[in-house]
Amino acid sequence: MSFGRPPSISTGFQVTPPNRGAFPLDHYGECKAFMTQYLECLKKNASTSSECRHLNRDYLNCRMQNGLMEKDEWK
Repeated sequence: MSFGRPPSISTGFQVTPPNRGAFPLDHYGECKAFMTQYLECLKKNASTSSECRHLNRDYLNCRMQNGLMEKDEWK
């Protein structure tokens, strides 16, 4: 039986970016610098995110550019 077995490469398994709201781990730390800046800004501003919104946008943009989340429009 093959229950719980990872899909076989020979069956045409294809990796796709996750849907909106699903955030896979950044295993290679590609966006770690953006995340660190954002968290430091939150600490300085008593967790008030409005002061750090520009850093959050940079972080999310990095994730989109590196295929860690689905690309979306900035509205």
